[in-house]
This record gives sequence, C-alpha cells and structure tokens, in this order.
Amino acid sequence: MFVARSIAADHKDLIHDVSYDFHGRRMATCSSDQSIKVSGFLTHGLLEFVCNATDVTHSGSVWRVTWAHPEFGQVLASCSFDRTSNDKQRGQSHWIKRTTLVDSRTSVTDVKFAPKHMGLMLTTCSADGVVRIYEAPDVMNLSQWSLQHEISSKLSCSSHAPMIAVGSDDSNVTYGGKVQIYEYNEVTRKYAKAETVMTVTDAVHDIAFAPNLGRSFHVLAIATKDVRIFKLVPLCASSAPTKFEVQVLAQFDSHNSQVWRVSWNITSTLLASSGDDGCVRLWKANYMDNWKCTGILKGDGSLLSGQPGALSAILGSAAAQSNCSHVLFKKSQLEYKSLVGT
Repeated sequence: MFVARSIAADHKDLIHDVSYDFHGRRMATCSSDQSIKVSGFLTHGLLEFVCNATDVTHSGSVWRVTWAHPEFGQVLASCSFDRTSNDKQRGQSHWIKRTTLVDSRTSVTDVKFAPKHMGLMLTTCSADGVVRIYEAPDVMNLSQWSLQHEISSKLSCSSHAPMIAVGSDDSNVTYGGKVQIYEYNEVTRKYAKAETVMTVTDAVHDIAFAPNLGRSFHVLAIATKDVRIFKLVPLCASSAPTKFEVQVLAQFDSHNSQVWRVSWNITSTLLASSGDDGCVRLWKANYMDNWKCTGILKGDGSLLSGQPGALSAILGSAAAQSNCSHVLFKKSQLEYKSLVGT
C-alpha cells in the first residue's frame, strides 16, 4: 500500500520547489525564506525522513532547486530572485557553496542540469528572456564554470535541456507561441530556434521532455491552464536546425484549474501533474497511444475514491524513481506568480 507522510520542512515562508535526487533518497526544498533544505531517509526498521542540512545562500526568494547526476557527486543547483544561480556540493558533513553565476540582470527563474552523457552542464533561464548554458570543464573543480551559450528567446521564460524547450509565463493571451524549441548545431556550435508551438497561448508554468529511449521523435509535456502532451516528429534531419511536425497527443483539463508542475518517470511511461485543485494526477498511454488518467492523489496523499487500486504499485515502481511525487503548495504557487509579476 502507498502510505502518505507529512514532512516538516521547517521553512519560514512559501515553498516554491521540491526536487528528489536520482535515487529518490534525498529531497531538496527551496523557499521565499531564502533557504534550501535537504532531507534524507534514515532506516531504523521504518523509513524516516529527516532534515539534515540547511543552506541560506541567496538574498532573495529561491525559485527552483535541482540535482546533478550522482556520477558527479552530490551537487545541487538553485536559482533566485536575487539574479544568481548557485552550485552547491556536499562536503564530508555539510553543504558548501562552490560558485555563484551572476550573468543574469533579472530574476533567474529556472535551472536544469543536462543529461550525464553531455558532461556537467547547467542551463538557466531568466525573466529577461535569456537562456544561458554553462559547463564545468573540470568536474573535480566546481568553482570554475564557463558560459558556453546565450540564447535570447525574447520571452519571459522557464526551460529544459541538447534540444532545449523554453516556455513563457507571460499571461498575455493575445499571441501564440508560448513554447519555443532550440536545437544545438555542431557546425556553428550555437543553438538556433527549430520550432515554435503556436497552439499554446496561455502562460506556461512548467515544461518537461520525456526521456528519449531510442525513439525517432520527442515527447513534450506542458503545464498551463491544462495538461498538454505534444509529439515532435523530425521532418528533415539534413536541415539546420531540424524542422518538426508538432502533433497533439493529449490535452486534459481534469484539474479544472491552473497546472503548475509536470514530471515524467525515468522510462517515460508515466506523467504526473499537479494543480490548484490540490491533486496529483497520473497519466499513462495504452498500446494505441491513447492517454488516460490512471490515478489521482489528493493533497494529503490519499487516493481519490473510485480510483484504481493499482496506483500504489505504479507509484512504488516507476514514479518513485523520478520527480513525480511533487508536493503540492497551492497557496504558495499562487503567491509565487504574483511575486514574479512585480
């Protein structure tokens, strides 16, 4: 059975993001109290979650926190309203700030590490519409990061990373194209815009590529006023950048409210979404590629009545290995958006 448990994060203000490490054994949270807290499992017959680190490293609200692949050690990156991105590494007994990236002139709104096969690379995006890509040339010296690329998307954005999807949280619904896709060109060694998803006209709160396990196409999930899943099929691989046919695989308004987070499991077979309805909803495709809701978790972790009993098994296997178990902070998310707008 799936058992829900409340965790006292001990933050003094709104919590904006929750991120699990690769193995799902540690959880990092960040808040408007300018702090990052890391919790981990202790096992004494039962699993117990305890807070084992506090890192007050920013002078403004901390929007996002993310983990690097464990191949590079225990490394965390965070971004803040104070216009910086910080990289932290765990020492023998506590977390140490290794570097501060200060290239942005406005609030840094999102930060993501690249897949491990690309090396230790970090992507940030900021409210000025600029996506920046950094690389640590020496993984043993995390105090040195080089700025590799700057991409001006002309959007107030949030991102992901070798193709990069950029989503705008601009609430102006008079124009489409709130999602843009950029692709790296090996010849020019620059990123160029490959596609614009014109059908997305509402503010984008989160965006996530599904892990690509050898597919000839890409799958992209978008959190806006609803949940949308797109299929990006390359039309001409010889062109630079590649052109894509954008197909809508699924669109769900079951949250009946704004959707704030979307996250895939490690095998890209399950998508989790969370919204202002106080629920986490799980979506899965059948063999006909028809997407359906396979389960609903309420904010207190209990199953919504009438939902499949197999939900606990799904959570225990695939979803627990990824960031699918996002904690819901309905009030926090609403106030967070008003903060960004000021």
